[in-house]
Amino acid sequence: MTEIDSQKYQEANFDGMIGPTHNYAGLSTGNVASTLNKGGPSNPRQALAQALGKARDVRDMGVPQFVLPPHERPNIPALYNLGFRGSDAEILEAAYTKDPSLVARFSSASSMWAANAATVAPSVDTVDGLLGITPASLGEKLHRTIESPITTRILTRIFADRIARVNQPLIRHPSLGDEGAANHMRFASKHGDAGVHLFVYGHDAANPSAAKPSQFPARQSLQASEAVARLNGLRPDKVLFAQQNPDAIDAGVFHNDVIAINNLNVWLLHRLAYVNTNRVIEDVRTALGADLSLVIAEADELPFEDAVKSYVFNSQIVSKPDGSMVIIVPEETIKNENARRFLERTVNDQCNPISGYQVADVKQSMQNGGGPACLRLRVVLSQNEISSINDGARVYLDDALYGELTEWGNRNYRDRLMPGDLRDPNLLVESRTALDELSQILKLGSVYDFQR
Repeated sequence: MTEIDSQKYQEANFDGMIGPTHNYAGLSTGNVASTLNKGGPSNPRQALAQALGKARDVRDMGVPQFVLPPHERPNIPALYNLGFRGSDAEILEAAYTKDPSLVARFSSASSMWAANAATVAPSVDTVDGLLGITPASLGEKLHRTIESPITTRILTRIFADRIARVNQPLIRHPSLGDEGAANHMRFASKHGDAGVHLFVYGHDAANPSAAKPSQFPARQSLQASEAVARLNGLRPDKVLFAQQNPDAIDAGVFHNDVIAINNLNVWLLHRLAYVNTNRVIEDVRTALGADLSLVIAEADELPFEDAVKSYVFNSQIVSKPDGSMVIIVPEETIKNENARRFLERTVNDQCNPISGYQVADVKQSMQNGGGPACLRLRVVLSQNEISSINDGARVYLDDALYGELTEWGNRNYRDRLMPGDLRDPNLLVESRTALDELSQILKLGSVYDFQR
């Protein structure tokens, strides 16, 4: 592992690797890109290369960069649980004949969006001084409900129990919808300072009369956010909750990270991101006890439609070793005139430390509705905590691992996949073979279980 920044604490990124069954089945209602690209051809090999390339570029900026492996797909145990019997090939064919969407749902590569993997509280913020990690239950979408067991296993394997407490996911229930860090932000003047945690929710399950979206589901509940804050051991006076604007959700803003992003005390957000955005800003400023560096997109400057199409907020703000910041945006941001103007206003504003932007080609992920921010889980770690990760699992993305993963993907991934190809038993064999080899590369042990 290379030498890390001299700060006691710094942010590390854990990026999800895109799996060999990456496809466009259009499973995510409320996610505009997922719906629009339904049925089109995907390129899993290119998708993996793009995600790894983005992670490598972030590492080259001086940010510790790790990877999280994809999950087993197609998930035969899930189909077995639905009563399909026979050999694996027979189960796939029977399920596809009954309902092609079943095979699509249990073949989704959606675990690549690591922002939904968990919600994390750094040890400097927790009562017991341990890193608090709560894997997301992801109960809103069927294809994501099967992720939390393997995510929990992977995170437990990566984070030693002497530095971290990996909790069990919440009970899956409509009143406890939890979508992970995509609906969570941490504010601090420095990574090692005590932070303020803002949890964003879409609906209050205890208040049926409260405002809620009318077209698309609100995936995160207030009750889930409150539970995750407790599980992660956060100090109550440093926790805030804000309701997402129902109109934003109906416009395709299915997670907070599609309409707002922050890094330390820098906050880019849409004026209509929340119910009473001004009050949310003042609450964060008061709890933080320090100033915020705000860049607000006004509604006439950046309509919801452009924010969703461009994913300008689903970007990454990276702190470089010299203290400056760079924002990593998808190509779609530059192609959208309103989003590009907002981005240029941001980097030209001397009142915030963002000095430039870098474009990441993550088109394969974007066509399924996930930008640069979706692909990574942010974890603030001390030097000791970063070093302890290297004790076992080989998930730090150095040059050697990047080269091995690139070669592994080129050898094992297809360069074209249609949703109908998911019934192919050869794809199952290819995927299992690839993941078995990957577990050896990453030294993850038996995180995969290919038995029914």
